[in-house]
Amino acid sequence: MLDHPNYYQGKPIDTKDLIREMDMAGVDMGISWQNPSVLVYEDISEENYYTNYQKLLGANRHIYHASGEYPTRIIPCGWTDPKALGVDLAKQMASICIKEFGFPVVKMNPGQNEYPMDSPEVLEVVSHIISLGAIPTFHFGGDTPYTTIQALTQIAEQYSSHRIIAVHMGGGGSHYVEGDGHYIRTRELGLKYPNLFFILSAIRDCHIESNLITYQLAGKPFSQNIACGSDAPYGRIAWNFGGFRAMFNSLKDYQNHTDHRVVNNPDLFTEDVEQNYLGRNLSNLIIEAYAKILEKRKEQNFS
Repeated sequence: MLDHPNYYQGKPIDTKDLIREMDMAGVDMGISWQNPSVLVYEDISEENYYTNYQKLLGANRHIYHASGEYPTRIIPCGWTDPKALGVDLAKQMASICIKEFGFPVVKMNPGQNEYPMDSPEVLEVVSHIISLGAIPTFHFGGDTPYTTIQALTQIAEQYSSHRIIAVHMGGGGSHYVEGDGHYIRTRELGLKYPNLFFILSAIRDCHIESNLITYQLAGKPFSQNIACGSDAPYGRIAWNFGGFRAMFNSLKDYQNHTDHRVVNNPDLFTEDVEQNYLGRNLSNLIIEAYAKILEKRKEQNFS
């Protein structure tokens, strides 16, 4: 099935294909982590924790080597899983990602891997990632019951002095009608908790535009807390970034825009603002994470 030309749900993409499409899309650098669709765990049980750990370690190591091959193109990020690995090995995986591989971000996907993102086990892993200076990151969509607004609220409050990345900003494959409420509540949540950072991917275009307008009007720090993404291989990089650029052209052409908030604020979007959302916000966040990791290295004396 994965080799079928009509299959795109997480279809594998190798490193050279990734770079080729980034070139087509005019994307200089991008964050990259392992693809959960092609990582098949053993049955989830305590006796299989170590086997699953070894599989995920191999996937994280692949990202590490890919970034070494393309150090100016790939920002390598890690992945851990407290359900498939158990808490102790999930923390150990995060330690390797941060200490050995130098990843600034470690992601968990409660939706795809089916565990509540605010469970005590997850929070223990989040605390561990933060203790090493990296940024805990979640798939955050309306597509499963595992990533709720209440759960993200708890995490944002509990770790209010630390950055948390919520990928998809409430999108991620939810039903159109049910998804709308989740999108809007996520948008409102981010305006209450400035430690939340969102990646705009796998979310409807009308909500992408409304998110950008809302956060730009809100000003700093909120306008610094969103970045555009493609969710490749679940989305095409060239198509998504072509759409982003067309959207920004529309937002800058306020006279022909239908949103009164843009029409009443003709200088709301500029070339400089566009670059913030297309890359600068994310690059600043990653630089901030690397600085924090270096600070923790000195404090904890690990090399």
